[in-house]
Amino acid sequence: MLPALTITPAADKFIRRILCFSGLPAGAGLRLVVSAGGCSGYNSAFSAEAGPQPGEETLDINGLRIFLPAESRLLLDGVTMDFVDTPTQSGLQFINPNQAACACSSSGESAKAPPGVAKIEIGAIGRGRPAALLAS
Repeated sequence: MLPALTITPAADKFIRRILCFSGLPAGAGLRLVVSAGGCSGYNSAFSAEAGPQPGEETLDINGLRIFLPAESRLLLDGVTMDFVDTPTQSGLQFINPNQAACACSSSGESAKAPPGVAKIEIGAIGRGRPAALLAS
């Protein structure tokens, strides 16, 4: 079952630029791997890919293809994906209206994020399998 994932115009533009400059053929998409954890509620990685891996499903939003493994599909239901670019942060953010804010005092910068927001830094962008998946 595919999640009810909302993508803001800013995130859509950012993802399309990644795919455009990836050098991959038409029909390529963004592999988005999300797992539970971290102070913000999510650990995430993404990469431009020619097609989905076995077991992944393709979410098509206005022609934008997003390849999602099973766990990511479960976690992203009802979430809004946005892109922010400010002097202090740049990257994709996941806004989950059902996520409570972290009460952890050791979270540092993460404690300042709005409730239910996970951030992926620009430096996490890669072509090919995310580094976290290479050890699998």
